[in-house]
Amino acid sequence: MRMRNLWTKAGVLGSVSMAFGSMFWSQKKTETTQTGSTTACTEPPSPYELKLVQVLFRHGARTPLKSIPDVMEAQWVPNLLEPPAHTHINYVVTDLEGGPQPSSPVEDSYRANILSGGTYPGQLTTVGMQQLYELGERLRKRYIKDTAFLNPTFSPTEVYVRSTNIVRTIESAKCLVAGLFQQSQSDMVSILTTEAESEILYPNYHGCRLLKHLSGHRWAESSTLPDIAADLRSIQSALGIAAHQRVDFILIRDDMVARECVCVLYQTHGLPCPPVLDSWRNTVEQRAVEMICHIYEPSKRENLQLCVGPLFHTLMGNIEDHLQGTTSESNRKLFLYSAHDTTLMPCLMALGVFDMQWPPYAADITLELHQHRQTKEAFVKVSYIGKDQLIPGCSGVYCPLQEFKQAFSNYSLTSELYESLCNRTEGMADP
Repeated sequence: MRMRNLWTKAGVLGSVSMAFGSMFWSQKKTETTQTGSTTACTEPPSPYELKLVQVLFRHGARTPLKSIPDVMEAQWVPNLLEPPAHTHINYVVTDLEGGPQPSSPVEDSYRANILSGGTYPGQLTTVGMQQLYELGERLRKRYIKDTAFLNPTFSPTEVYVRSTNIVRTIESAKCLVAGLFQQSQSDMVSILTTEAESEILYPNYHGCRLLKHLSGHRWAESSTLPDIAADLRSIQSALGIAAHQRVDFILIRDDMVARECVCVLYQTHGLPCPPVLDSWRNTVEQRAVEMICHIYEPSKRENLQLCVGPLFHTLMGNIEDHLQGTTSESNRKLFLYSAHDTTLMPCLMALGVFDMQWPPYAADITLELHQHRQTKEAFVKVSYIGKDQLIPGCSGVYCPLQEFKQAFSNYSLTSELYESLCNRTEGMADP
């Protein structure tokens, strides 16, 4: 099986793991009073003072990248992509230096095709917009209402917004900011992007030759692993997919969960989901994750370094800049990075906390920098979808900075080292 278009593989083969993932947030809300006055009087103050927050998050629910062949297609009509009024803000998309937005070959590849119903593949749906708005509201509760860490009005001197140069992640960033600041802004929101060749917010198979060399054949190989291949033949037969059609569990899952995420609209917009998929849901989920683990091969440090190295270096650089206070960036309190499931999964693997579950839409990894009020020692706390994580190598959830730097350094790469490694393909035999 030949590897599909590398632009598609470059971090954008995402799909949602649970319908209406946004409902997760309402189920996870903490049980505090609306005013918080009673809590403030009875609970002792935290020994840690929050200094910096970085949030790496997945975009919201979207149209599928490709429909399952030989299966009744859903009608992806434009009404499914209508933005809710409360997600509107004043924003501009630029390059990293504030210049014009770069071209996007990934987005161009989507717009070369039209789904049944008249929309393009990979586009953020109304449901997805609401999911990111609700993530913004969750961040608002923690960082504005509960702690007053952020100003309730957006300010570019306080908040940095970065996205992959793809429409769904850009729109997701916009919706999160709308929810976080309730559409209150003192200035234009700039969403920064970069060229596809230099993107660090997903494993860049196009920009890194060594990553392509190491991982390329594993995309095709993952579908031929005995257990995966046997289940794939069974589900193809159950769905009536012709044997010659090129499908895998990631593609099947992508279409399946895209339909599920707008399930309340099925009756009015004709988005049928073949009943047989219900009985296969757990298998599809499991096999898709097994495929992605085979592709990323987390047991090999170099593979994960090439997937997340420059991103980890950037995140740690933000922490060090803030502590040193030597750059204009040191005044920033919040860094937002709008990305993909194929960003979050290798990050979770490198951090040693991947739970073998596909990240749902609007999932987030949050890094908080804290300072102990008495000792002035720096600590980093990592959470995933609102749940604190104990990182291997750290002595506690509040991880002493030196311990965290050591864990991070196993996978962090400077841009110079990354480029040097990426170009190191001469004379290499096939893996």
